[in-house]
Formats: sequence, C-alpha cells, structure tokens
Amino acid sequence: MTATPIRVAVVGAGPWARETHIPALSAHPGVELVGVWTRRPEAADDLPVPRFESIEAMLEGCDAVSFAVPPDAQAPLAVAAADAGKHLILDKPIAGTVEGAEAIVAAVRAADVRSIVTFTRRYAPETRAFVDAAQAGRYAGGLGRWISGSLLGGRYSSSQWRQDGGALLDVGPHVIDLLDATLGSITKVIDARVIADDDLWHLTFGHTGGATSTAQLSLRVPARPTVTEFSVHGPDGVVTLTDRTTGSVECFTTLVDELLTAIATSTDHPLDAARGLHIQRIIAEVHRRVA
Repeated sequence: MTATPIRVAVVGAGPWARETHIPALSAHPGVELVGVWTRRPEAADDLPVPRFESIEAMLEGCDAVSFAVPPDAQAPLAVAAADAGKHLILDKPIAGTVEGAEAIVAAVRAADVRSIVTFTRRYAPETRAFVDAAQAGRYAGGLGRWISGSLLGGRYSSSQWRQDGGALLDVGPHVIDLLDATLGSITKVIDARVIADDDLWHLTFGHTGGATSTAQLSLRVPARPTVTEFSVHGPDGVVTLTDRTTGSVECFTTLVDELLTAIATSTDHPLDAARGLHIQRIIAEVHRRVA
C-alpha cells in the first residue's frame, strides 16, 4: 500500500459506477475519492461526491482514474489520463477496437503508470481457488457459460453499447479471460457462431498446449438468476465453478488493494491493460469469424 491515500476520480455515473466504483472507492482506506466527471453534467447531480467541470480539471486533481464508461469512450480518455501520468482502472473490454486497446497499452508503457482491468470475478476468492486448482492439474478441455436476461429489462438494458455488442462484448471478456487463465493462452478461435436476434453465442477456442474450450453466452435469455458455470476436465478429473457469492463491491475492493500494491512496488498487475489487449484481440477474431 502507499503511505498516503491515492486520489482517485471516477469517469461515468451509470449503474456500474454508482453500485460498485463509488461505494468501493469511498470506503477504501487507501483512497481519497476526489470526484466524478461525466459527459453530461446533470448525470452526476445526485451523486454524493464532487463533480469535475472538465477532463482537464479532473486530471489536475487526481492520481488515478477509474473508468465506468462504454469501451469506445474509454479508450481515448484512458490514453489522455495515462499521458497525464495517471494510473488506470479500466472497464472491460478496454476499448472498442484492437487499435484503441493498443493505444492504451502504448500510453501506459510510455508513461510508466500502473493499470488494472475490472475482470470482476477474478478478484473473488472462489474464482481464485478455481483458477489455482485448474492451473495445478492436468486439464485439456473446458466450458464457460454465462446466460442472462439482463438486456431484456432492468438497470443495464438501457445501455446502448451493451445492446449493440451483446453478450460477447459485455460478459464475453469475463468468460474468455477465465478460460484463457485456466487452460493456457487462447491461440486460435476454432469456431464462432451467433444467432444474433437471440444474442446466442457459441465459441470454440484452441489453447497453447493443445487444450480446447467452449464458451456459451447470451444476455437475452430469460434466466433468473443468471447462469454462470465454468469447468475444466482432463486426466485429473473435473473442477467446476458456479459460486458467485462474493459481491461486486468486495471484488472491486480487492482490485483496488492490488492496484495500490502495484503502484507502491512499481510492478505490473497480471490483469493489466496488456491483459485487456490480449482479450480484445480474441474478441476481434470472433467478430471476424462471424462477420
């Protein structure tokens, strides 16, 4: 941890910022939440934190920026923040395009700032236990499922970028990242199919070392509660993960803990912008295959 609190600003005032970023940052002893910037000033009027009038004012008044905005908006803002010497908490996917993600990584490296991506479930103890078990054994196949009706109604259904990108863009990064972490780096998109009207994605990946995995995604299936299931199988049996008991604020608090450690030690976090770029390239290849 750093000796004095890190001044963090939030970009965005939607449900994700309100329900996770702001509560976690406000309560964290190593952080001073200095304010929020939004493209539409009125969007932050009811928030219990100060509102910055401009990006320039925000960057002058913080040490790190926590992003809760659409990927296309995040990329140029993240580059500007890194150029200004600010550490980054990035939402996933980290950009709308591979080129945008590459620009973020280049800016982070040039400025020698730290970055971390909100692959939220990766900061939960139950997920880490699953990853540890998978990495310790001999497993050659895997499955990731994330089936939800969140685009059919509710607080995220009005999000245009989620409606446009569907499950691949919203929850796909979580699933792809976890399969990649447990079975080895994804080196090939073997197959990619989508029933666009129903947002049903079926993806098959090849991993370094020869493992294969399948991902099944949708945000337009009326499933309540959301179905999330991950498993790996092979000579050492089967390891599964269905537990989602750790809440998003607790996961985000762990993320902040680890960002502060990365800042204090000048070391890169495993789930940094470069990791986000790796996942972005896989998503782009999926898009290419289904186009």
